[in-house]
Amino acid sequence: MLTLHSTRAYVRYIYVGAHFLLMKTSRILFVAVLAAILGVSASASDSKDRFARKLNTLNSIVKELQTGYVDTLEVEKLMDGTIGALLYQIDPYTEYYPSDDQDELLSLSASGYAGIGSVISKRGDNIIIAEPSWNSPARRTGLRRGDVILAVDGDTVRANTDITSVSRRLRGQAGTKVRVDVARPWVGADSLLSFEITREKIVTEPVPFSGILPDSVGYIMLTTFSENAARDVKQAVTELKQHPGLKGLVLDLRGNGGGLLDGAVQIAGLFVPKGTEIVRTRGREVEESIYKTTRRPIAADVPLVVLVDGGTASASEIVSGALQDLDRAVVLGERTFGKGLVQSTRPLPYDDLLKLTTARYYIPSGRLIQALNYAERNEDGTPTRTPDSLTTAYTTRAGRIVRDGGGITPDIVASSHEIGSLPNQLLGSSTIFDFANRYYAAHPEAPAVDAVLADSAVFESFREFATPDRFNYDRRCDMAIDLLRRTAEAEGYMTDSVAAQIDALAAVLRHDLAHDLERDRADITMLLESELGRRYFSDSDFVSRNIGRDSVLTRARELLADPAAYRAVLRPAR
Repeated sequence: MLTLHSTRAYVRYIYVGAHFLLMKTSRILFVAVLAAILGVSASASDSKDRFARKLNTLNSIVKELQTGYVDTLEVEKLMDGTIGALLYQIDPYTEYYPSDDQDELLSLSASGYAGIGSVISKRGDNIIIAEPSWNSPARRTGLRRGDVILAVDGDTVRANTDITSVSRRLRGQAGTKVRVDVARPWVGADSLLSFEITREKIVTEPVPFSGILPDSVGYIMLTTFSENAARDVKQAVTELKQHPGLKGLVLDLRGNGGGLLDGAVQIAGLFVPKGTEIVRTRGREVEESIYKTTRRPIAADVPLVVLVDGGTASASEIVSGALQDLDRAVVLGERTFGKGLVQSTRPLPYDDLLKLTTARYYIPSGRLIQALNYAERNEDGTPTRTPDSLTTAYTTRAGRIVRDGGGITPDIVASSHEIGSLPNQLLGSSTIFDFANRYYAAHPEAPAVDAVLADSAVFESFREFATPDRFNYDRRCDMAIDLLRRTAEAEGYMTDSVAAQIDALAAVLRHDLAHDLERDRADITMLLESELGRRYFSDSDFVSRNIGRDSVLTRARELLADPAAYRAVLRPAR
């Protein structure tokens, strides 16, 4: 259970979502955290004494460093590293939140925050505007994807500036102003720009798109389990059910990293009878809690397909796993992330919070879907994972076999198209991102929603733009030939004849970027189309444009168009 404590307010939530790392602390907090661990883990007096001695030793070391080390040390930064190492040894979800760094945690439950409304990211030594929300003050004022942040309210953003501190400066009380100075390298002489932006309450829309597809299938995209997620999904389901001849619903949870557990229970409750158990949690010090649906469903009999992938985690896995265990929906896509842990917050002095893993959750069949065991580590320090061959079989309500030990395995495995090495490198090097910035600056007028953006002329422009000096194209053939040369030399086979043959092979497989760009034209065109679309269209229009290109969604639509095939998936194997 996640309980947010403050001397100013008391808010209670249950949280099973993605984790955020926001860490800044002091020696007092470090002692408080260790004391908390001491109280939990040391049951015998001798164990407490040993731990107390270690604590005193640490305190003495810090004092000596402060007073006797030859150079002045940033002791707070050292303690930050110590806290980080301590908490990371437990699991990546146990985190410290200072009182002034809790906005991100609170925004998950409140469905929003106050700020400029843009994702920022680190690119090399720069912090850039990665994605300003469509109707945000950042975008309306003029900030664009790729802008390099130079200063915030006159404070220079340097190469070593922490991205968290920049994010904190951009957020603030709604109605206040912040000045953001940026560089826009692709526009030439006028690349230095300054914007005064009025902060607003930024509301996260958990359902960026819902609608009826051409084949009378209802589609709902859910991106987060924030406070309003259940309300918005219910509204979408209600509206879609009005469509005559509705064949079924698709709930898209791909890339949804989770959020509030209550939202997961309520959303599952839209499709199953009142009083149905969805999940239960078990911890070391807390009693088992069972969560059941409390309201009558609004779509108990509508055929349902849930889309999942490796980014589907936590609350998303509760919904998809529960609906699978109850034989209420066909789960389609890729194996999910596998997070079966629940976090709670513990109050610390000065309104600080410690988010602590306190329980595991179990879906209706009884299975735990946690993939990694942080209590047991491999020799390299990584958590262990249960091999598929050692997982335990459970049964759904109808008797179908499902397994624990690492995420939800779909009833139907369907993967999106995998792009090749060159398109991946063009993405990873930001070559496509940079091209889209330049193209958008030269063509700012938005085209029609159904327009083709990356036509042959755009591809040719990109071909000229994507020169070898813009990115390091590591061809696998080149790497394989280099490995072959080194292996032949190391094992004593590198004669003149062998060297000549390897040279001949290298010549046949000579690097030819123009050839490779043409070979991967379809994939590159698809990526260009997507990247340009992000600049011209709202989230809703962007999703609408790409529905027809989504092979996994197409598979779900085909299944719902065939009721016999749909029912067959939900029957146990004979």
